[in-house]
Amino acid sequence: MMKFKVLFLLTIIGLVTCSVNAQRGVRIGYIDTEYILQNVPEYKEASSQLDKKVQQWKTEIETKLNAIEQKKKELDNESVLLTKELYDERYEDITFEEAEVLDYQQKRFGPEGDLMIQKRQLIEPIQDQIFAAVQEIAETKSYDFVFDKSADVVMLYSAERYDMSEQVLRTITRTSKRSQAKSKKERQELEDEEVVPVVSADKDERQQALEDRKASREEQLAAKREEREKAAEERKQAQQDLRDAKKKEAEERRQKVIDERNARSGSTSNEAKTVESDSTAKAKSIVKADSVKVQGTVKKDSVNSKMPKTAAEIAAEERAQKLKDREARQKELEARKQKIIDQRKKAREERERQVKKNDSIAKAKKNEDNN
Repeated sequence: MMKFKVLFLLTIIGLVTCSVNAQRGVRIGYIDTEYILQNVPEYKEASSQLDKKVQQWKTEIETKLNAIEQKKKELDNESVLLTKELYDERYEDITFEEAEVLDYQQKRFGPEGDLMIQKRQLIEPIQDQIFAAVQEIAETKSYDFVFDKSADVVMLYSAERYDMSEQVLRTITRTSKRSQAKSKKERQELEDEEVVPVVSADKDERQQALEDRKASREEQLAAKREEREKAAEERKQAQQDLRDAKKKEAEERRQKVIDERNARSGSTSNEAKTVESDSTAKAKSIVKADSVKVQGTVKKDSVNSKMPKTAAEIAAEERAQKLKDREARQKELEARKQKIIDQRKKAREERERQVKKNDSIAKAKKNEDNN
């Protein structure tokens, strides 16, 4: 019976543990090893020294290969002067030197050469530190999986909030400083810096949900604000179009009235000019005829001035006097007609000024209404 109770209790504890883990959810993080290596001072310094050494090796190999090529050219140029035995001997020496250079190149840059060995020696301590830091952070913050972004794992998308590279880099830096710390005070300060707060997964999820809701609300507000601005712009444009249409219609009416008035004033002036030209022509013809008669009479008077006036002469003088009176009346008529024309012209100008004044008043009133 006691054994049964113990088994039952263990089963309950296991179920509760599984339930808690299921509710917590899976936490995943990733690191970028290349980024971490590029920001570790020791690795950068050692890598720089290794690059200098590699460049020195490359220069040495290139110099030897150039010397061998030069020897080959010289042998080809001297081949006509050498015997077959001497040529073969020198060619064998050159081939041997070339093989030595190639062996040296393989020793330095081959799969198991000095370059690969020194790279492994350089990167393995840093990789061990990265692995230790990842384990420490994963245990402290309850990560279930941690991937390496720079490895063969294909990561199509990775959110920055899951990137642990900076945390790993800080942990490695603190570890390096701790190993270099000499006094107790320095070690205590480093230990205080190494305290990593435990982050609740539920809190992160709630914070993320709040941020998502906030972003969604901001998007909705922005969309509504954009719709309101668009509607206001459309109303403003419609009002402007209506004002432009009314203004255009008023301009057309005003232009039509002006054209009609100009047409009427033009016809009146044409009639006045026609009357004036007819009367002027008629008066000129009468004056010309009378002047001819007067000249004839004057000539006759000059010829017959010494003779006593007869009844015919007296009649001629009366006709001349009548002609003068007629000319005087004609001049008076022309003056009166000119006065009438001037009065009409003045009245027309006055009407045009009044029309312009009324138009300006109407335009000002319309602008006030629009404003």
